Amino acid sequence: MQWSKEEEAAARKKVEENSAVRVLLEEQVKYENEASKYWDTFYKIHKNKFFKDRNWLLREFPEILPINQNTEEKTKELPQDHVKMNAPNCFSRMYCTTVPEEKNYKKISGLSDGQSKAGSDFSNLDSKEDRKGPSKTELFPGSNATFRILEVGCGAGNSVFPILNTLQNTPESFLYCCDFASGAVELVKSHPSYRAAQCCAFVHDVCDDGLAYPFPDGILDVILLVFVLSSIHPDRTLFI
Repeated sequence: MQWSKEEEAAARKKVEENSAVRVLLEEQVKYENEASKYWDTFYKIHKNKFFKDRNWLLREFPEILPINQNTEEKTKELPQDHVKMNAPNCFSRMYCTTVPEEKNYKKISGLSDGQSKAGSDFSNLDSKEDRKGPSKTELFPGSNATFRILEVGCGAGNSVFPILNTLQNTPESFLYCCDFASGAVELVKSHPSYRAAQCCAFVHDVCDDGLAYPFPDGILDVILLVFVLSSIHPDRTLFI
């Protein structure tokens, strides 16, 4: 989608209006330091009724799926000009004729905050030496999978369950999802579509560089962030 000059001007005006009144510095610090508490309160009030499931996600970003997951069906659903546009740069694995042997980390991120960096190397996310997650020789959630996805900031599962429902016929795929609000993670785990055999939801703050993940380094195929970076102070995104 390309904005017209009028639409861009209207958007800039709205941003300026929203920025006219600022939160006091001491309140900024409080909201930042106690963010998980406020998000827990939010989920306690709204449960999983506030946001709609992102059923459009896999249509707009088919590269989230394993290469053999309904490839022909997904290609038919897309307009031909979209297929042609994506084929040359091989951004989507579904349209690539070859796949490198090494892991390609892909991030689908922050759709509203202009900080999307799809296709960038995210190996630093799970390669810190001081993290003490399981090794590749140990058993861990999803250890038998051949395709693994991590969603950061999963909330109540509005991306989790559209993905999980699509992957239900591909047991070799596994979905990890995390949120720093424990209330959100509990909502995901208590959902009737949650399957521990193919999904692992856990509490995690990706801005805390010392926390371990429940999986070894270097095993992820896709990393997904939706409306996440816009919720994190710019200074803290350096740790992601």
